[in-house]
Amino acid sequence: MAGKFKDAMRDGYALNEPAILLGSPLDGTTILPDVRIQVALSVLNRHGLIAGATGTGKTKTLQAIAGQLSLAGVPTLVADIKGDVSGMAAPGDEGNPKLKQRVAELKLDFKTAGHPVEFLSLSGKQGAQIRASVHSFGPLLLGRVLSLNDTQTSVLSLVFKYCDDNNLPLLDLKDLTTTLKFLGSDEAKAALADYGGISAASLGVMMRSIITLEQQGAEAFFGEPEFDVDDLLEVRAGQGVVNILELSDVMDKPALFSTFMLWMLAQLYHALPEVGDLNKPKLCFFFDEAHLLFDGASQALLSQIEQTVRLIRSKGVGVFFVTQVPTDVPSSVLAQLGNRIQHALRVFTPEDSDNLKKTVRTFPMTTYFEVGERLTSLGIGEALVTVLSPNGVPTPLAPTHLVPPDSLMAALPADQLQARIAGGRLYAKYAQTVDPQSAHEIISARLAAAQAAVAGGVGEGPAARAAAASIAAQQRALQAQIARDSREATKEAQREAREQAKAEAAAARAAERERLQRERMIGQVGTTVLRGVMGTLFGGPRRRR
Repeated sequence: MAGKFKDAMRDGYALNEPAILLGSPLDGTTILPDVRIQVALSVLNRHGLIAGATGTGKTKTLQAIAGQLSLAGVPTLVADIKGDVSGMAAPGDEGNPKLKQRVAELKLDFKTAGHPVEFLSLSGKQGAQIRASVHSFGPLLLGRVLSLNDTQTSVLSLVFKYCDDNNLPLLDLKDLTTTLKFLGSDEAKAALADYGGISAASLGVMMRSIITLEQQGAEAFFGEPEFDVDDLLEVRAGQGVVNILELSDVMDKPALFSTFMLWMLAQLYHALPEVGDLNKPKLCFFFDEAHLLFDGASQALLSQIEQTVRLIRSKGVGVFFVTQVPTDVPSSVLAQLGNRIQHALRVFTPEDSDNLKKTVRTFPMTTYFEVGERLTSLGIGEALVTVLSPNGVPTPLAPTHLVPPDSLMAALPADQLQARIAGGRLYAKYAQTVDPQSAHEIISARLAAAQAAVAGGVGEGPAARAAAASIAAQQRALQAQIARDSREATKEAQREAREQAKAEAAAARAAERERLQRERMIGQVGTTVLRGVMGTLFGGPRRRR
């Protein structure tokens, strides 16, 4: 059986074209270093999944693959949630005993190396500032960031349509806020008649959501200059640039950064030409903590994700989702991921057991081992691997001792990180904010002109006076809307505070009832025990003779 397993691994993963080395197969606990588990560069646009429990080595697997892609001239975009992927810019520690041990076990011809890196950031603090215009973000993605329901998102779509029809560019949140305030005024009702009208309640919800987003500092994420996704495709001296999106400073905004990454993927899809199948991908895109992308996503957004992933393959882009369990990814998307690297799963709860059973069913059948048992016994830096061969057939399922990254397996020291950020090509390109004329300036200018006309008596005819009066009414309506929004936000905050206080009081009462019930139960048990003891001591009740 051992010989058959080795032959199956050798035959299933044999390649005569450029490939990414993943490791060597494990026959039980025995490493077979003369056999290589690898995936051809030409099939990496068939997408992939890197999954496994926390601490099993997913990030290091991502780092090893991204490093080899860089050496092969393929640029990558990597989401760095915890801040520990920045080490890709520096060579690995050759004196690390674990690294030396793994290299020896795999009999690798191994050399540490750093890679060309560009650091990107949504806040501008950890790299080149990434911005998107509100218009290019679109109502669907923006609705997710604003936590809008389906009805409110459809209303937001009407707002975007109105702005398109009336040449009101939506570049930043200020443009959207001013437009919403204007559309909430009485004077805008006639203009919105052809769009079906917009309720004040929906506008109020959107306004409050935008205010909340601005209070979290998100105004820096929207505006100009907008990030050009062509900058992700850079190759330097034959090596693909590793674009690291640093997210450690926005971890408390998961909907925002996961949606931004989806926006970047969508922009790539629209910007890149059709190329069909290439010898190697133009770009590989790594979605770390992928479950954040799908949590709470509407059906419309899920459909957009599925369509983008399905079609972007023909643009030469490979997408890898990195998450804990495959069930984090919807089945419609999971079905499109041809390359699978599954690290160990841990079973501590009934839900974990269910996830294990579902995961097992997603792998090819094998006669060499029991998949569920193997998944729970894998060590750190080990995984079950199955990929697509160049002819499109899945390879045999292989327990694999994975290769280590050639770059530093830790975060760069803070001073080195800041120096590399400041010296980055993209940092200077996107450093300065640009604020061209857009919806906010256009609407504000119209209102200012109306005020000036009224104050200066400009326009003596009835039509001119009527137009000026109409615009002045719009200004008053706009100010009234601002006041209403402020009052509504205050009422909403007070209502939430009251509900919170009621909930806390109810929880306190429930806890007190539970405490009293426990005391009564303890008293009852004590009485029963005491009666039993007294009965034993005194012989129990006497029988009547």
